[in-house]
Amino acid sequence: MKTSRLLVVILVLQGLLLLGQWTGQGPVTPAHAQIPDSGAQRQQMLDELKSMNAKMDKLIGILESGQVQVSIAMPDEKKKEAP
Repeated sequence: MKTSRLLVVILVLQGLLLLGQWTGQGPVTPAHAQIPDSGAQRQQMLDELKSMNAKMDKLIGILESGQVQVSIAMPDEKKKEAP
């Protein structure tokens, strides 16, 4: 009884999909292509490169000043459990 109802529902849904494809009105709207603005993309890349160059200049200035201190933290040794 439930199987026949399920089959009827599936048949109706498939019929709706077939009708939509036949009439050209599918469930998904078509995607419209957009033309990329290559000039704006290049300008954005140049802006990012300028920003990165400024950060690198700042980093180089810090390294050249000699104010960098490096310290190494030794990991704690595992404690031995008492027998």
